[in-house]
Amino acid sequence: MSDAQLVTAPVAARKPKERVFHGDRFVDEYDWLRAKSDPEVIGYLEAENAYTEACTAELAPLREQIFDEILTRTKQTDLSVPIRQGAFWYYTRTVAGQQYRMYCRVSATDDTPPELSSETELPGETGELSSETELPGETGELPGEQVLLDGNQVAGDSGFFHLGTYDVSPAGNLLAYSVDLTGDERFTLHIKNLDTGEDLPDQIVDTHYGSAWSADDRFVFYIKVDESWRPYQVWRHAIGTSAEHDVLVHTEPDDRFWLTVELTRNQRAIQISIASKLTSEVWLIDAAAAESEPVLVAARREGIEYQVEHAGNQLLILHNTNHPNFELSSTSPDQPAAEHWQTLLPGTDDRRLLRIDAFAGHAVLHQRRDGLANLSVLPRAGDSFGAEQPVPFDEPIYRVMPGVNPEWQARTFRLTFGSLVTPDTVYDYDLDTGQLLLRKQTEVLGDVDLSNYRQWREWAEAPDGTKVPLSLVSRTDVAKDGNAPVVLYGYGSYELSMDPTFSIPRLSLLDRGVMYVIAHIRGGGELGRHWYEDGKLLRKRNTFTDFIAAAEHLVATGWTRPERIVAQGGSAGGLLVGAVANLAPQAVGGIVAQVPFVDALTTILDPSLPLTVTEWEEWGNPLADPEVYAYMKSYTPYENIAATDYPAILAITSINDTRVLYVEPAKWIAKLRATVTGDRPILLRTEMEAGHGGRSGRYDAWREIAFSLAWELKTLGLADG
Repeated sequence: MSDAQLVTAPVAARKPKERVFHGDRFVDEYDWLRAKSDPEVIGYLEAENAYTEACTAELAPLREQIFDEILTRTKQTDLSVPIRQGAFWYYTRTVAGQQYRMYCRVSATDDTPPELSSETELPGETGELSSETELPGETGELPGEQVLLDGNQVAGDSGFFHLGTYDVSPAGNLLAYSVDLTGDERFTLHIKNLDTGEDLPDQIVDTHYGSAWSADDRFVFYIKVDESWRPYQVWRHAIGTSAEHDVLVHTEPDDRFWLTVELTRNQRAIQISIASKLTSEVWLIDAAAAESEPVLVAARREGIEYQVEHAGNQLLILHNTNHPNFELSSTSPDQPAAEHWQTLLPGTDDRRLLRIDAFAGHAVLHQRRDGLANLSVLPRAGDSFGAEQPVPFDEPIYRVMPGVNPEWQARTFRLTFGSLVTPDTVYDYDLDTGQLLLRKQTEVLGDVDLSNYRQWREWAEAPDGTKVPLSLVSRTDVAKDGNAPVVLYGYGSYELSMDPTFSIPRLSLLDRGVMYVIAHIRGGGELGRHWYEDGKLLRKRNTFTDFIAAAEHLVATGWTRPERIVAQGGSAGGLLVGAVANLAPQAVGGIVAQVPFVDALTTILDPSLPLTVTEWEEWGNPLADPEVYAYMKSYTPYENIAATDYPAILAITSINDTRVLYVEPAKWIAKLRATVTGDRPILLRTEMEAGHGGRSGRYDAWREIAFSLAWELKTLGLADG
C-alpha cells in the first residue's frame, strides 16, 4: 500500500459541461474548478493541499535537511557586481534573514567596480575573488551607499512581492518602479525622488512590465494591458501630474501582437517594439522631444521578424527577411524602411543570430552555434565594422549571456558565464585587450568540492532519426550500472533554449547520487530556427517523442532503468511531461509538473483568456482550423488520460498565476485520480499566495524547492539518503 492510500484523497465533484467544436463533442466534468472565488473551489484546493502534506509528512525531516543544505551553501549576505551608469555604480545586495534584495548605488570615481577598488581591499590585480573574501560592513553595504529601494520594506507584510520595472532616470534623480503584491503580474507604478527618498504622488495602477524615461527626466512611458492581459498600449506620463492626464501614445489593435517600451542605450530614442510570434514592427520617438509622434522603422510584413539597435548615426537591424537564422543589416535613421537595409552579416545555416548590442566603438553579437550560445565582438569605426572577434570559453557545454551594459561609451562588456559544474561567473570583456576580467563568481559555501562533479553531452535518437542533444551532470563516482537515479528535465517551446546552468539546490540531488539531465528537445532554440519550427504547430508531437527518446537513450546506454527516472517540466514543460505521461507512462517512474499547461486545448479555444490569441502562432488556432483542433486534442494531457498505470505525479501551481491558470493542473489531477489504475501517488500542491514563478521571497522559494527535491528523492528510492 502506498503512502497516498494511508489518508483519504479528495474527490472532486463531477459537474459535466459540454464543449462542441468542429463536430467534436467533449464533456468536461471538472471545469467548475475555474471559479476562483467560489468557496467550494477554494475548499477543494485546500483539501488537496492537506492531502499532499499528509502524504509527504514523512519527508519533513528530509525537506528540512535539504533546506539547510541550500542555506549553508548560499552566501546569504552578498553583493552583485556594480554596474556603471552615469555618475553612479548601481548594484543589489542581500542580507541574511531577509527575503528580498536591496537596490543601491554609490558615486562613481573611476571605471573599476567599487567592490574591486582599493578601499574594499579585495585581492588580485585582475579582480580574483576567493571564498575568504569579505564585503565591508556587517550587512555587506559599500562605503557611501545610497539605498534606492528595499524590497523587504516595499513588500511589508505581503506574502508576495515582485518588481515589474526598476528604472533610474537619465539624470539619476528619479526612480520609476512598479510592484505586484499578489502574483497576478498586474503592477502599480510609482515614481521616487532619489534626492529626498520620498515617493511622489504619481501612482499608476494596472501597468505591465517595463518603462522608459525621456532624455530630460520629464516623462516616463509605460504599458497597459487589455482584458486578456495582452500588453497593447503605450502611455506617456508627465512627472508631477495625475495619471488621469496621461497621454495615449500607441495602441496595437491586432490581438496577436504585444508591446514593449525602452529607452535606447545611447538615450537617443524611446523604442516601441511590437511583436507576435512570427512578425514584428518597431517605432521610435525622439527621446529629446518626448511629446513628438512615433516614427515607424519598417512596416510589418507577415512572417518577418526584426530587432532594432540604435547605434547613433545608424540603426542596426537583426532580421529574418532572407534567412530563417537571421542576418545583420544597417541603415540610416533617416531612411529606416526595409528597402534601405544594407547587409553586414548574412544569415547562415550553422548559426542563429539572437541579439545585437551597439556601443559607441563596437557592437556585441549574441548567437547560437552547435547547440551553444556564443558572443562575438565587432569593432566599430564610424559606420564600419571590423571582423568578428569571438569571446572564447573552454568548457564543452555552458551558458554565456550578455549582462546589463547601459553605458554607450563603455570600453568593457559585462557578461555572465556558467555551466552545470561552474557557478555563474561575471566577467568584463576588455574591448581594447580582448581579455576577460573576472569580477565575481557565485560562491558555494560549506564543504562543497566542485571537482567532484562532471558534465558531458550525449545524443539521443528520435523516432524520425533526429539526433537530440542531452546535457548531463553527476558526481564523478556515479556508475554506469543501469541503476543510476535520474532527473530528466525538458521544456521545448517558444524557441527558448534550456542552456546548462549551475544550481546550488541541485547539489542536494547530485550528492545523493542523482544524475541530472537536460533534454534539448525540438520546439526550443538550441539548434537554430529549424529546431524550433520542427517542434511547434502541427509538428508539436516531436517535442514529446524527443523527450521520450531521451529517457529511452539513458536506459539503452546503460545508465538507468525507467522506474529510476523522474521527469520534470514547468509551464509549457508541464505540457511536455503531461503528454509524456499519456504517450509513454512506462518510460519514467515519476513526474514533477510545475505550473503545468496541461489543459492546452481548452485554453487555446478561449480567446478571452490571457495570452490565448497571441499563442495561436505557436500552437495553431483550433477555433478556425479543424485540423489544428484534432491535432491538439490528440496530445493535450487533460483530454488523453487513460485507464492504465501512470508514474507517480506531483503537480505544483499557484492560485494567482496569470499565464497558466491554476485550474489546469487542478482539473488534470482530479481526472487523473478518477481514471488511472495503480496505486502510485497523484498529488496537487497549490501556492495560495503566488504567481507563475512560485513564491517570491528567496527563503520561501528555497522551501518550495526543498519540497520538490525531497519528493523526487523519495520517488527515486533515495528518501533515506
